[in-house]
Amino acid sequence: MNRKVVITGMGVVSPVGNDVKTFWENLKAGVCGIAPISHFDTTDYKVKVAGEVRDFDPRAYMEKLDVSHSDIYTQYAVAAVCQAMAESGLEGTVAPERVGVYIGTGIGGIDTFMKEHSKLLEKGPKRVSPFFIPMMIANMASATIAMRFHCTGPALPAVTACSSGSNAIGEAMRLIRHGYMDAMVAGGAEATVNALAAAGFSTMQALSFSTDPLAASLPFDKRRGGFVMGEGAGVLVLEEYEHAKARGAHIYAELSGYGSTCDAYHMTAPDPEAGGSARAIADAWAENGMDTDHVYYNAHGTGTPMNDRVETLALKRALGEERARRVVISSTKSMTGHMLGAAGAAEAIVSVLALTEGIAPPTIGLTEPDPDCDLDYTPLTARTAEFDCALSASLGFGGHNACLAFRKIDG
Repeated sequence: MNRKVVITGMGVVSPVGNDVKTFWENLKAGVCGIAPISHFDTTDYKVKVAGEVRDFDPRAYMEKLDVSHSDIYTQYAVAAVCQAMAESGLEGTVAPERVGVYIGTGIGGIDTFMKEHSKLLEKGPKRVSPFFIPMMIANMASATIAMRFHCTGPALPAVTACSSGSNAIGEAMRLIRHGYMDAMVAGGAEATVNALAAAGFSTMQALSFSTDPLAASLPFDKRRGGFVMGEGAGVLVLEEYEHAKARGAHIYAELSGYGSTCDAYHMTAPDPEAGGSARAIADAWAENGMDTDHVYYNAHGTGTPMNDRVETLALKRALGEERARRVVISSTKSMTGHMLGAAGAAEAIVSVLALTEGIAPPTIGLTEPDPDCDLDYTPLTARTAEFDCALSASLGFGGHNACLAFRKIDG
């Protein structure tokens, strides 16, 4: 069995907008969502800027008691899912046991962990919340969403660092493709712009220490010095094509390919030969099954010195250098920062919209290209182009590589 899988709904919470329309319009316009950090006092920190979610009200999507009993990463996920489900019209059209929920996260409820650990140190063990564990654990976004929409199929997280959102979507696709499910709610969520995460990423020299929001996240630029923390959630409603067509659902595109590999090389550094990352891209490309030069590629594009060189090499190895040079590439992390476990899902949404609207959002800030990064990264301003397919890659700590492929629906 090899059923076609399509996207019928999308939702997002991000540093550049808390719904898909706002998110997409701002990305096309090159709006930077990176700003001075407000979530904690940065006086003793080298890192000063981040891509924070702003003007987010969880009460628009959750009851007051549910908000108080959930971590912010779960709240972001619920908001994105509510948007996606409302748009798709899926609810009530599929038996509950034929719908599952895969929501990836790199870390889970770290904000809850910090708050409750402070209570332990300051006030003793009896003051730790009885909700501490269920609020913190990485599966709770999936579980909360499953309960909210009564999805009794499999509900679990993909926890593969920066690849979590993409892996969740790809694995969900396979459940539908091979007949186990008829629909899946899939994506990623993260809320790690806090004092502890910033300290950890800073001491490992992973972050940009620029104080200028417009010169901090610089994918493929020779001035780049590290990634910028971001946060939020992205969710897709995936559905078996014939079911979606029969109920008259709006279909954005087909999710047509998925590659998942591991470098098995280093705890944080990518394989400099790009073996695993190239294979993930090549696998998604092969499964997509198109011979075309009209390709949009949403890069992992973190702005770390190693990632951008390795990813450039990976794309050349996966598609061949001649074709790679014709691919239209952008890193939207230049505007959102790195949303970690949510990045792959938010960037999947970007890829679908780039494909369907024929617009590649820009890589802002790219004014001094690195000679080792010599492909077409759509610098500074968006570009109109006709695309036959789109690819979105995520390359995570631990050597986890994932790539998703999308194509226009062909009837």
